[in-house]
Amino acid sequence: MSGQPESRGRMSRSDTMETVRKGLRSRYAAERRFIWYGRGAIAIALGFLVLLVGSILIKGASVVTQTHVKLTVELPLEAFSKNGEVTADSIGAANFVGLVKTSLRDLFPDVSGRRDKRALDSLISSGAPYELRDHVLANPELVGQSIDIWLSASDDIDMLDKGYIDRDVDSTGRRVTDKQIAWYDQLIAEGRLERQFNTTFFTSGDSREPEQAGIWGAALGSFYTLLVTLLLAFPLGVTTAVYLEEFAPKNKWTDLIEVNINNLAAVPSIIFGLLGLAVFLNIIGLPRSAPLAGGVVLALMTLPTIIIAGRAALKAVPPSIREAALGVGASRLQTVTHHVLPLAMPGMLTGSIIGMAQALGETAPLLMIGMVAFIVDLPGGPLDPATVLPVQVYIWADSPERAFVERTSAGIIVLLLFLVVMNLSAVMLRKRFERRW
Repeated sequence: MSGQPESRGRMSRSDTMETVRKGLRSRYAAERRFIWYGRGAIAIALGFLVLLVGSILIKGASVVTQTHVKLTVELPLEAFSKNGEVTADSIGAANFVGLVKTSLRDLFPDVSGRRDKRALDSLISSGAPYELRDHVLANPELVGQSIDIWLSASDDIDMLDKGYIDRDVDSTGRRVTDKQIAWYDQLIAEGRLERQFNTTFFTSGDSREPEQAGIWGAALGSFYTLLVTLLLAFPLGVTTAVYLEEFAPKNKWTDLIEVNINNLAAVPSIIFGLLGLAVFLNIIGLPRSAPLAGGVVLALMTLPTIIIAGRAALKAVPPSIREAALGVGASRLQTVTHHVLPLAMPGMLTGSIIGMAQALGETAPLLMIGMVAFIVDLPGGPLDPATVLPVQVYIWADSPERAFVERTSAGIIVLLLFLVVMNLSAVMLRKRFERRW
């Protein structure tokens, strides 16, 4: 009888241990499942990211090259001289459009009829005469000679050469006619058509013609806009964060200011655009479509982010730093400027760069102040009319020509490169100057 309780105790302990083991196995299995769920979610997210970036790269990579046609152009002396003298003005006044058309039609002497001639002329970009003019202006000694020069083909021929236009479909379903395809084949057979590096895309502004459109104007507009944003938002944001965190008394007014700053960080960006339109353009009179106006609007939008990041960086500085400085006789201002602020500056810079990266990708507030305008000339400063990279991508995406698809994708790639560089800068600054306590 005495052995029964003991065996029951052993059985009870073994049952308890088995229950514990089952519970542990169940928890470990649940933990493993959760880990694999997380890995699966990351894999799916990376898959979508690779799919998105890959499709953009595939569509935008072809913009690096542009199809060119080699023409033999006669440059008669009488067409470029005025009163027997060749000058820059006389060269600029020459009929380069007629020279390009004549040289192209000389390659196809059998083409007759007004409609066929127009179709033949459309093989060459409407900007080709300006390319010829610039070449002759840079080399005036060519006047009076016959030269071979590579000129840009039209966007339709460029798309045909890159394979985006299917030549096997019915002629009613494509932008290139059968005759144009035959002329295109003849140019290839004669070695007069090839793809070259597309310098125009990286050095010029926008254009109605895809083969003449470039990203440089929008890049300059983004640079000037962000420069204005940085000059306004960074000092204001840092000083506001320092005052609220280090000097402001804790009362209902400062609490109200903090609540409003946090709320402003969540306000839709288009509201800031409406504010800029009503105040900065209509009341103050800032120039419309200028980086100055865009920079002021984006500075207002970026300020809450910089202030919140700045206050977080100041809070991360250990109180012992302040106490030690005050203990040796430093004033509150000296404590902040000589000790606290230098230690918090890496975090402030990181927050500022992230805020600037957010401003770089904004479109809605800039649309409200007119930066969606069609701007051909390159901006020379913050007061000149300009557009920015996100707006340029929006304009190109709304264009019907197939050639603008690759330029839209290329513009997105440039914008992503800007964002990657800015975010990498934030990470590097944090790693370089950050101190851990």
